[in-house]
Amino acid sequence: SGLHIDRYQQQGRARAAWWVSFANIALNLGILGFFKYFNFFVESLGDVLSAVGLGVSMPMLRIVLPVGISFYTFQALSYSIDVYRGKIKACSDPIRFFAFVSFFPALVAGPIERAQNLLPQFGEAKKFEYHNGIEGVFRVLYGLFLKIVIADRLAVLVNYSWNNIDKLSTVPAIISVVFFAFQLYLDFAAYSEIAKGIGKLLGFEVMTNFKRPYLSRSFKEFWKRWHVSLSSWFMDYVYIPLGGNRKGEARKIMNLMIVFFLSGLWHGASFTFVLWGILNGGFII
Repeated sequence: SGLHIDRYQQQGRARAAWWVSFANIALNLGILGFFKYFNFFVESLGDVLSAVGLGVSMPMLRIVLPVGISFYTFQALSYSIDVYRGKIKACSDPIRFFAFVSFFPALVAGPIERAQNLLPQFGEAKKFEYHNGIEGVFRVLYGLFLKIVIADRLAVLVNYSWNNIDKLSTVPAIISVVFFAFQLYLDFAAYSEIAKGIGKLLGFEVMTNFKRPYLSRSFKEFWKRWHVSLSSWFMDYVYIPLGGNRKGEARKIMNLMIVFFLSGLWHGASFTFVLWGILNGGFII
């Protein structure tokens, strides 16, 4: 798709380039939607029909979710959109391109890398450098420490609390909520540190995904420091194309709510995630 978009634009065939780009986006999101959201939408539709008195048996599929599909789908989309926008040239080397899309350190938990940053690094000659090796090993060990020593230990208490929620008094419940906040952050940040460390060992520079978000002074600042690769992705490829803050206050609010609704849905096929996204959008507004 990228090669076709590039060629059509060079030929001055903007309409053809747009259609290829649109088809590429639709296909990628269609695959993601089927694997991750088919059963969620079918179940939700069934609930709505039941609520209005139309009890219909909805087909549920036993779908195996491909590992990391949300991450590499967004990574591939950023490539084709940036080619269409003229920010990068299309990659003619399939091995380099698919190595970029399936870059294993960041495949399961991010960060969502941009083609502008990561793709050119696959064209550079790599050799082991001592200082990168030291930094890489340190980051991997630090990530493992955050994950295994802290986050997984907090999870023991948190899981016990959630499984016995009816027995909790006020103080243990509050402590569990605080512990869960740190478990969630340290677990996620740990994977990003490990990805960054493995990247360093292999001679790749991977973007920083967390910047001490719990030290933020506002929700706006928080979302510039938490899961940076995702929030910046939605900013560049959803919020700004929708008009951002350039079309008045009401449109800005609507754009923000769309972004956070999609962000919640991206995190998981559940109304709890959707509600989480809408709440954060409301806090930002």
